[in-house]
This record gives sequence, structure tokens and C-alpha cells, in this order.
Amino acid sequence: MKRPKQVLIVRKDLCMTKGKMIAQACHASMKVFLDFGFWRLLLLMLSIAFDFGANPITKWLKGSFAKICVYCESEEELEQLYQKALDAKLPCAIIVDSGRTMFKGVPTKTVVAIGPWHPEEIDKITSHLKLL
Repeated sequence: MKRPKQVLIVRKDLCMTKGKMIAQACHASMKVFLDFGFWRLLLLMLSIAFDFGANPITKWLKGSFAKICVYCESEEELEQLYQKALDAKLPCAIIVDSGRTMFKGVPTKTVVAIGPWHPEEIDKITSHLKLL
């Protein structure tokens, strides 16, 4: 079985600066874990500390932290990809930027993180997307 990975999908149509893209992708990567919930996260940390099981999230955290950055062309496409990940019950998160530094104060969906999880399952949703 392949190693778990996380895919970060960035909206290219927003023309974000490189720094903004990186910050938004980092937010998305972390939000997957924050959305996981305190007790589930605590159990996950215990499973890592005591080496329980072969959960793909645990493997990812103990391994290479593989992240793949790809892009989509619109908010609609980003939302569709996020919904597909939710429907597949994959760990995922969407970032809505507050608009304080870009986007003229308008909250804007910028990045979706899918995983960490089994690459085969993530690829069903993201394999058609191009590398950023």
C-alpha cells in the first residue's frame, strides 16, 4: 500500500501572491486536524505515542508528511471538490479567507485540503488536477 498523502487544492483564479497561497495552504493543512475534534485528536496522538494500529493519519504523521499542491480554476470547482471529499468521508477542510489583506474585505474560499489519507482514495477526486 502506498504511503498516505495530503492534497492541497489552491484557487488559481484569485491570483494570490505566493506568500498568500502558502499561508492559505498551511491554514488548510492544519484545519483538517483542528476540525478532527479534540477527543479524536487526543486519541490519534496517543496512537502515535504508543504505536497503535495502522491508521493512515497516524502513518502520515510518523512518516514523510507528503503534501501535493494542485490548482483549480474557480470557487465553484473548489466547492465541488470539497463536497466530493466530504461525500467520500475523507478528512478535509476548506479555508475561507477573511479578506483583510486581499479580496477587498470579502470573505473568499481559497484552498481545500484533502487528507492525509490513502492516495488511491484521494486520487479519485484530485488526479485530474495539475500541479501548482
